[in-house]
Amino acid sequence: MTTQSSRGNSLGLSDFKNFSTLVRDSRFWKLAGQVIAIVAVGLFFALLWHNLNFNLQRLGIQFGYGFLESQASFDIGESLISFSPSDSFGKAMLVGLVNTLRVSVIGIILATLVGLVVGVARLSDNWLIRKLALVYVEVIRNTPLLLQLFFWYFAVFFQLPSLDAQTTPSSVPFYFTKRGMAVPWLYPTSGTGIWIVLLAIGILAAAWLTRWRTRLRVEQGIPSQSWLWSGGAIALTSLLALIITRRAPFNASIPVIQGTQIQGGLQLSPEIAALLAGLTFFTASFIAEIVRAGIQAVPKGQGEAARALGLKSGIITRRVILPQALRVIVPPLTSQYLNLAKNSSLAIAIGFPDLYAVSYTTVNQTGRAVEVFLIIAGTYLTISLTISLLMNLYNRTVQIKER
Repeated sequence: MTTQSSRGNSLGLSDFKNFSTLVRDSRFWKLAGQVIAIVAVGLFFALLWHNLNFNLQRLGIQFGYGFLESQASFDIGESLISFSPSDSFGKAMLVGLVNTLRVSVIGIILATLVGLVVGVARLSDNWLIRKLALVYVEVIRNTPLLLQLFFWYFAVFFQLPSLDAQTTPSSVPFYFTKRGMAVPWLYPTSGTGIWIVLLAIGILAAAWLTRWRTRLRVEQGIPSQSWLWSGGAIALTSLLALIITRRAPFNASIPVIQGTQIQGGLQLSPEIAALLAGLTFFTASFIAEIVRAGIQAVPKGQGEAARALGLKSGIITRRVILPQALRVIVPPLTSQYLNLAKNSSLAIAIGFPDLYAVSYTTVNQTGRAVEVFLIIAGTYLTISLTISLLMNLYNRTVQIKER
């Protein structure tokens, strides 16, 4: 018994062999390297946090976010959320966040549309269109964005006529003045939610019916008439929404001049108009080159085969070239979306109250630079990660599925 017990508590020759085998295994060192890297990064941030707390305590500053509940005592010129100086710093930063998201979403949509058009124009058979697109790309992308924002704000929108000099005919209700722009717009009604839900169902049904009819045409030679089936599904859901709500999904609002003010419509201040123009055209110049490269990455035989079938150039571009080019376009396109969202922080230069501008005012009022800049960094990081996640999910849908 004693001999067996001593053998059970001691290392045998097989244990040393197992350990030497483990050491020679490359997978062990890869895993060990990852663990060491994680521990090193954790220790670095722990040391950084310790030094930060030590320095704050030495200066007599208490770290915390209680100041967000204090009264802001400053106004915000443009906001989708009602805000007054008596509201808290937390609500003020929420207003800035909403403005940042507003500019980022609209800017991404507009930059994508402009970049797509210019990118296709770069490959146009028309010499003039091709050269104009080239000049646009080379001039805009090689000029600093901040300079372009100043140009749009001071040289374009700031030079518009005053409201008193506005003589736009009533038949064209578009107003462009130093106070901003006002254009007709659609605003939701009490039945808009029901309309959106039913129309979404109709669009999904139309997509399914289109695929079903296309499959029947390919497999059985039956005329698809997919446009009739899909249009019928959308029309049916629209009629159902109209019966339930008894009203249109939106109300049209037309801007009109009343005294010294413009009432109604969609009104954009010169600050947000200049910011959107600068971000849109600057980012679109890079997107245009990404689109051009993606189109040129598609084998020329694809276009030649489509022409041999008698398809027109516009249909070839939309149905043959661009769907294949998306596999190359989407990854670098994500980077441009991220750049646009982060470049929106330059709004402070022209006085638009985005997240960074409001946070800068908050720092001046409270002196809580560390806390505020941690909020800014975390917010922009969250926005960037969300954009990356959505684009990565979309990228998976356009990639070739191997069987």
